[in-house]
Amino acid sequence: MPAADLVRESWETTVAALPMEARVTGEVTGRRPFGVFTRIDGVPHAVAPAEIRAMPQGMDLPALGAFVSGAVYWHTAHDHQVKVRLDEWQAADE
Repeated sequence: MPAADLVRESWETTVAALPMEARVTGEVTGRRPFGVFTRIDGVPHAVAPAEIRAMPQGMDLPALGAFVSGAVYWHTAHDHQVKVRLDEWQAADE
């Protein structure tokens, strides 16, 4: 995870680089009971969680180090996060 001060200072740049519905790829860098955190390629100071509530029932979280892709579906300015819906979750939902 990038340092909190870098995340805050880079927030406007991050949002400009990752608008809603932007396609993203990256590496899973953290797993928590509520989802995974992904390091987004080309946007080093982005905090990008893929939350479990976006994950279809019966699926597993991607492993640490897995490379994933998806789309931005929300920005949360209060905690400077870019929410991502993973492609594998979208495909299972269809």
